[in-house]
Parts: sequence; C-alpha cells; structure tokens
Amino acid sequence: MESPCINICSIETSSGFCAGCGRTIEEIAGWAAFSEKERHAVMRLLPARMKAIPLTASRETVASTELTA
Repeated sequence: MESPCINICSIETSSGFCAGCGRTIEEIAGWAAFSEKERHAVMRLLPARMKAIPLTASRETVASTELTA
C-alpha cells in the first residue's frame, strides 16, 4: 500500500497537517481503511499542503538527503 509517510510524525498546530507527510490526523488514522481512490485523492493534495508547512530541521535534513540521493 502506497503511503506518503517519511517517519517524521508531528502535527503542526498552525495547519493541522503532519510535518512529515502533510496528512491530517484523521487521514493518517484512516489510511489503511481508505480505498485506493481515496488515498490517491489525498496524495494529490499533499504537495500544496507541504508548501504551507514551515520547514523544520528534521524535514530539511530529509529534503537535502533526497536531493543528493
């Protein structure tokens, strides 16, 4: 099952989105029960959500690692 999780699990209080993947707590909790269509619908929203979340030191490290890999 495809998942956007990068093991940085912290809900940003300003946005309500996970700092690692951009999902809401409800989306994270229900992910395994979602249909493939529901998961893809959420996945399409994530890039815009991630741009709205402040870059934390943990995410910055992961982002720079992905760029060099």
